[in-house]
Amino acid sequence: MYNYRITNIRLELNQGWSALPEKVEKACGLSAGTLAESDIAVRKESLDARKKKDIHRVLTLDFKYCGKLPARGRKRVSAAPDLRPRAIAPGEKPLAGRPLVVGFGPCGIFAALSLAEAGYAPIVVERGRPMEQRVADVDAFWQEGKLDPESNVLFGEGGAGTFSDGKLTTGIKDPHIHQVLTSFVDAGAPEDIAYAQKPHIGTDILRKVVVALRKRIEAAGGEIHFNTQMTGFEQNENGELVSVELKTGEEKWKHSTNAVVLALGHSARDTFRALKDMGIPMAQKPLSIGVRLEHPQRIIDQAQYGGQTGLPPASYKLSCRAQNGRGVYSFCMCPGGEVVTASTQPGMVCVNGMSNRNRDSGTANAGILVDVRTTDFPSTDVLAGIEFQEYWERRAFEYGGGRFAPPRCSFAEFRDNTGRGPEVAACLPDFAAEALREAIPVFGKRIRGFDSDKACVTAVETRSSSPVRILRNDDYESALKGLYPAGEGAGYAGGITSAACDGLRVAEAIVRRFAPFLDKVKL
Repeated sequence: MYNYRITNIRLELNQGWSALPEKVEKACGLSAGTLAESDIAVRKESLDARKKKDIHRVLTLDFKYCGKLPARGRKRVSAAPDLRPRAIAPGEKPLAGRPLVVGFGPCGIFAALSLAEAGYAPIVVERGRPMEQRVADVDAFWQEGKLDPESNVLFGEGGAGTFSDGKLTTGIKDPHIHQVLTSFVDAGAPEDIAYAQKPHIGTDILRKVVVALRKRIEAAGGEIHFNTQMTGFEQNENGELVSVELKTGEEKWKHSTNAVVLALGHSARDTFRALKDMGIPMAQKPLSIGVRLEHPQRIIDQAQYGGQTGLPPASYKLSCRAQNGRGVYSFCMCPGGEVVTASTQPGMVCVNGMSNRNRDSGTANAGILVDVRTTDFPSTDVLAGIEFQEYWERRAFEYGGGRFAPPRCSFAEFRDNTGRGPEVAACLPDFAAEALREAIPVFGKRIRGFDSDKACVTAVETRSSSPVRILRNDDYESALKGLYPAGEGAGYAGGITSAACDGLRVAEAIVRRFAPFLDKVKL
């Protein structure tokens, strides 16, 4: 256990961790040699590039020291928090069968991991394929245009985040974050994700990490069924879940249980439609629409670092409000990445960003998105957000030539409505195209070259969040008792880390309610 936490420790770019004991000793008024490097743990590392001629790192550290700190050394020091996972006392209600986790993205993975290691022997069903087959399916789509609606950039082992930047930044404050990050590290992710201000794994490493987590779940008593989709529920007269209807290929089967984690992804549109037909309460949710904007990475580096070399590819986070009242913001910025087609349905095109761990493509990209309100939807139907997304994705497919080739143009063409600019603009609502034309030059005043005539604009980005929220109570339970909607698809998370945290919270709710499942008989 670490005793103290100290903030704002400055570290020069050419200094390593070996310099930390002396820095902490000086800051705390301790004698030289009091601390060893092994007494210190880095909890947060950020890069301060506000002054281009004085770029340095800023650290938050936990350290071990049994004595009382001198008075002058307490200004930046507090008690180090206990980062160990909280022990949850199991409940007493009997499980009618092994708990079921529907979906194997970040939320489903961490819900299953938590339940398995607590002795609940969960069964996981995932509509897509395991990693190796999924990667082959995605490669076939990108290279040959062969779309598999069940195994693609968004569906399959690891969920949508598997083919992304593997970004772990999050705006939430949650005690589970440390548990999520250390679990990723234990599964083979780079150690720096546990303390970096902007942690990312990279799609190439994340694929291996996900497989390692799956094996850890299986070793703890969990069971994963790929190519398997949930198709319905059965409930008793008290509105309690009693079984789940499933389909593997053409085979239909049932699993008896009274505890289901519904960990869908944000693009499970057919499942959302099925849930509506089943009477599961849902609500419309605002979303966003926009484009991917690409620049040479050197332009972003120059703007953010001022020519300083030896630094990681630079990122950015931008936002403004257009004159039409719409918020415009950068989303899922991928330094050294690439823009990829992320379609899941025939006749529709949508895009996303992706990068490897090394971020070495030489190109930076980000979604530049505009807020969409529920009043923009075509109706008041709970699934009208899906209709909105699908309409613009069909337009992108049409203007891309009737293939899975997203429409592209230069920013000059988009701004001036010349060349291929009208084709890209036709994939966006008028309010979004108008707001983007206004906002990108505003961003150009903050990052020199951002509004370059040659910047590449690609349409259309629609999948930044779920178009619905599956309603749940304070115990994380739906109106159908025993059904626990969770994660990004249910509308309670945005990104890998927050989805994983929500999976842990829901798993803990199940543990608090039910007794462990002792009869681990295979299906």
